Amino acid sequence: MKRMLSTFLCAVLMISVFSLQGTAEKSEPAALTVKAKAAVLMDAVTGDVLFAQSPHEKLYPASVTKVMSLLLFMEALDRQTLQLTDTVTTSADAAQKGGSQIWLKEGETMTIDDLLKATVIGSANDACCVLAEKIAGSEQAFVQMMNDRAQQLGMKETHFVNCTGLDDDTSEHLTSAYDVALMSRELLRHEKIRDYTTVWMESLRNGETQLVNTNKLVRFYAGTTGLKTGTTAKAGCCITASAERSGLHLIAVVLGADNSNDRFEGAKAMLNWGFAAFETAKMTLDNANIADVVVLGGTKESITPAAKPLPTLTMKKGVKDTVEPMVSLPIDVEAPVEAGQVLGKVDFVANGEIIASVDLIARAAVARLKPGDVLQRMLSSLTVRVGANEES
Repeated sequence: MKRMLSTFLCAVLMISVFSLQGTAEKSEPAALTVKAKAAVLMDAVTGDVLFAQSPHEKLYPASVTKVMSLLLFMEALDRQTLQLTDTVTTSADAAQKGGSQIWLKEGETMTIDDLLKATVIGSANDACCVLAEKIAGSEQAFVQMMNDRAQQLGMKETHFVNCTGLDDDTSEHLTSAYDVALMSRELLRHEKIRDYTTVWMESLRNGETQLVNTNKLVRFYAGTTGLKTGTTAKAGCCITASAERSGLHLIAVVLGADNSNDRFEGAKAMLNWGFAAFETAKMTLDNANIADVVVLGGTKESITPAAKPLPTLTMKKGVKDTVEPMVSLPIDVEAPVEAGQVLGKVDFVANGEIIASVDLIARAAVARLKPGDVLQRMLSSLTVRVGANEES
């Protein structure tokens, strides 16, 4: 009897466990916890902030600084002021850089391609400095370019002192988790950067120098696209990690974690939460729902409005299916009409809330009728009517 009762209780317990597992799979994502001074989760496509923890606190970024350096490197490649096959000679200043490095010697030459590998994969300060000097002539001139670019991107909490993130001799090399997300998003617009940020291991100097990516997520997190780690005594452990799944591209920034494990686990927690809770969708609009607008006193009797480019939005999963476009247009408009003139709008509504709006504009200009044009139109109309009566 006891054996039968024990078997029954085990069966009940197993059923309860399976039931709880099934419920967990369908429930909302767990609450998000990041063990760090600051954190941000941003959609790389839309720029929407999905999660924030002290996002505007000014902090040391360590080698996450190199995201801005890399952005300027990629932009120089786009302008073709740099070529991957170019060879650069190491200066005395670059050879003396401390921290992470590939031990470049003064006078040693290396291609831009290999210097980028060293900078991205190995976080080499000496390689980064060589590239900065190649572009701007000196590191300090390059730092001015970094700060100028930061202002252009709206990075209000950022001031760079060097191109590497070394902070032993400064208290002014600061940024914020939000600003890091901004520059990370801009860097990810350059698809070429993935040729470096997604590489786990590489070698230089004919195999004599081995590189292992400081971003462990490249090897262990599915969909990782980058991006950059950083560690100093002042900054703690930092990372800007990006990953893409099912069309959703996310950036997870962690600044000021106490240890490397908290840094990576915090980034993974944000990415997992984002992928579980959100999706991106491009808004759609059936042109059949856009009515013609009568042009009063115009050389054309009516005009068909066109929608400006439709947005791609980040939204909670399931919301996409509830989105409805609501078109607002006047019945008529007075001539003249300019090309691109706003005639109305379309609101995209989900669960009774407007989540985006797009202007409806005139495809082409419509001039106002002149007195002679009015008479000509009346005569043409009269001629058509007389012809129709004669045929009948």
